[in-house]
Amino acid sequence: MDVPDRSGRSKPRRGTNWLHRLIANPAFQAWAAQNPFTRSISRREGADLFNLVQGFTHSQTLLAVVELRLLHRLYDAPAIPSDLARLCDLKEPSMVVLLQATAALRLVKRQKDGRYALARKGAALLGVPGLEEMIRHNRLLYRDLEDPVAFLRGETIPEVAAFWPYVFGEGAAINPEASQEFSRLMADSQSLVAQEILSTISLKGIKHLLDVAGGSGVFLSLALRQYPGLTTDLFDLPTVIDTARTRLDAHPGRVQFHSGDFRNDPLPTGADAISLIRVLFDHQDDTVRALLRKVHEALPPNGRLIIAEPMSGGTRPDQATDVYFAFYTKAMGTGRTRSADEIMTLCRAVGFRGLRNPATHRSYVTSVVTGFK
Repeated sequence: MDVPDRSGRSKPRRGTNWLHRLIANPAFQAWAAQNPFTRSISRREGADLFNLVQGFTHSQTLLAVVELRLLHRLYDAPAIPSDLARLCDLKEPSMVVLLQATAALRLVKRQKDGRYALARKGAALLGVPGLEEMIRHNRLLYRDLEDPVAFLRGETIPEVAAFWPYVFGEGAAINPEASQEFSRLMADSQSLVAQEILSTISLKGIKHLLDVAGGSGVFLSLALRQYPGLTTDLFDLPTVIDTARTRLDAHPGRVQFHSGDFRNDPLPTGADAISLIRVLFDHQDDTVRALLRKVHEALPPNGRLIIAEPMSGGTRPDQATDVYFAFYTKAMGTGRTRSADEIMTLCRAVGFRGLRNPATHRSYVTSVVTGFK
């Protein structure tokens, strides 16, 4: 075990990497910042470290921008701080602070005449379905992580967990409004996920697709548009099915709806492919094993399995999934962000074969695992 020195730092054990000891030396850091051969590296790594330190202010700046609809107010034309302050019910000095911070984050840009205009990244934020709602929703996670050590030790009661009533099965019956709110939030972002899945894998050759826990039907809606010969089933809780019916009415005769809870009810049979879109990371391993076993039993020989959700980088940790999604699923209290290898191991254990993890364009949106019975 390392022994703390007078500064409170641990003295490294013999054999610790000499380079790490050198880099951790304040005298070396001062020298590296001035040396012409190392200063660019030193400054870049210093800036990266400071970005880690100030990350919480980025998220809170973003929340203020969304709550005040700042980007929406700049959508049609640039504006001066005093006008924006009046519209947002802020004093002008406070608005200037927010605008400067937002410009530094490249969501807006400051013009030479003193006005602020929407930047390309800000316009992109407005164009991503559900992103503003997710930013608002993250207030729950932010509060849950106020004391991260207590959170990791399991000494807190996360607010995020209260937002997931139907993960616990009968919670949906107890609080249908909360489950519907979650379904709306998921639906807003599901279109990006659906696009990513269908640009990564092909559904050619599939005649009938069952989407388990298919929510409001966003994935099926896009799949039905891209594959005119496809017929589908959607299986989900009764409180969610009604939302899906409204969306999928545009595809008469091509969708059958099945109400149920996959933990307690059998899955519909007759599909030659079954999809699990953002389902497994909601649940612990025992629930996932039971679900995969049901999926395997419901499929015919050579039936196809499609799993899509944010996945851990595993042996190559991923900044999006191993930070945001890993902490989020821990806050849920029921789920876990798994690597593709972990998911494929669970699939093999119930009999799936030919498992693959094709690369997606945006792993922070989703990753994909496919296999066959």
